[in-house]
Amino acid sequence: MSAVLSFFGAPAVMLARTVRASVRDGVPWRESMAQLNELGGRSVWLVMSGMAFFGAVLVTIANSQAKRFVGNVAVLGPAYFELLIRELGPVMSALLTASRAGAGHAAELSTMSVNEQVEALEMSAGDPYADLVAPRVIAGVLGVPLLSILGTVAATLSAVVVAGTAFGVDGRAFMDPRYVDGWDLLAAALKAGGCGLYIPLAAAVAGLRARGGAEAVGEATTAGVVAASLGCLLIDFAVSLAFQLLRL
Repeated sequence: MSAVLSFFGAPAVMLARTVRASVRDGVPWRESMAQLNELGGRSVWLVMSGMAFFGAVLVTIANSQAKRFVGNVAVLGPAYFELLIRELGPVMSALLTASRAGAGHAAELSTMSVNEQVEALEMSAGDPYADLVAPRVIAGVLGVPLLSILGTVAATLSAVVVAGTAFGVDGRAFMDPRYVDGWDLLAAALKAGGCGLYIPLAAAVAGLRARGGAEAVGEATTAGVVAASLGCLLIDFAVSLAFQLLRL
């Protein structure tokens, strides 16, 4: 029970402390932009290549199902496109980002904790929440939605190519926005933004708790990635359930 409360409560406490410190001390925007470049620049190819493979796999599965039930994979295109925009694009892109950026944040912060650099920052009148956590949170909130857009585009294009070249159907059916509306875009934005907020917070919780030596850094990195990934899935479920209950 305590582990569950810690899993949900620690990032919320971290967010509250970060907001309070940022209001009091200001946000280091230059460091925030550096973190955005770090998160986006180093994750963009992982996200785009991973989503391209993901789109190809989805079309292959859709073709298999179409052969069994409807006979023509192209008729699944509009539903596939809505599913990709609303559900799979933002969440899978966020999970890929969590696997790289979450690990990077947790490893960097845990190394600073183990080497007592965080204590040194506090002794020099710095605040780790404003100086270390806030820039990573801003980078996540801005960067993950941008990466989700690029990942969704990559998955869509790979689906078009695979459908046309491997299955001989008009791949443009997998770009049909017939079923996509504003609620789909809002759900996608909430999922991407929520994951972008949660990933750096989960990584920071794990990183700043690290004590000891190299073993503690490894454990904190693993814990940060696991927490960030599970958090993204929970955010996906919560947003999807809320929209279902509201019939949106």
